[in-house]
Amino acid sequence: MTLFEQWKDTAYDTQRRNRQEIDAFWKDYFEKEKNVYDSLLDHPDDEVKGTVAELADKYGLTVVEMAGFLDGINDSLIEKNPLETMDENTVVSLKFDKELLYRNMVDADAEWLFGLSQWDEIFDAKTKKELYLDQKKSHTVHVGKKIGRNDPCPCGSGKKYKFCHGKKGAEPLPLDLTKME
Repeated sequence: MTLFEQWKDTAYDTQRRNRQEIDAFWKDYFEKEKNVYDSLLDHPDDEVKGTVAELADKYGLTVVEMAGFLDGINDSLIEKNPLETMDENTVVSLKFDKELLYRNMVDADAEWLFGLSQWDEIFDAKTKKELYLDQKKSHTVHVGKKIGRNDPCPCGSGKKYKFCHGKKGAEPLPLDLTKME
């Protein structure tokens, strides 16, 4: 089982753990994640590079937690890491695009991350506000006819909109489906 598969199994295991255990896991993980970002944002232009095991040790994470961190940051990196095939000896880079990272934190509703004080040193208040608003607006869907929460989802899944593309955190509808009349 790869590190990434171990991460998914650990983080999303609803079969062997109850809701309380899962909530405790995520609370602990988010605090560790925040600490890593605290460190990275102190020197946002430096490239942090090393093996998965070295970086896990550096930031006080297990290698499986490091795989989870890499999963979370991967879309914000200058060069993506090989999540599906990496092991503890894989050399990875944490060199991130600052604007993209901020936008992705906003998109994930991770206020504990996009609210970190280091962002004030990276972007002025006006830029942060623009990035925040641009990201929030990027998921706004304008349609000719309003889709009701209990209407069938236009994607054709057969589910109610509120349980499909209308669910918080769901993927936005494809553009061609947003032009309903």
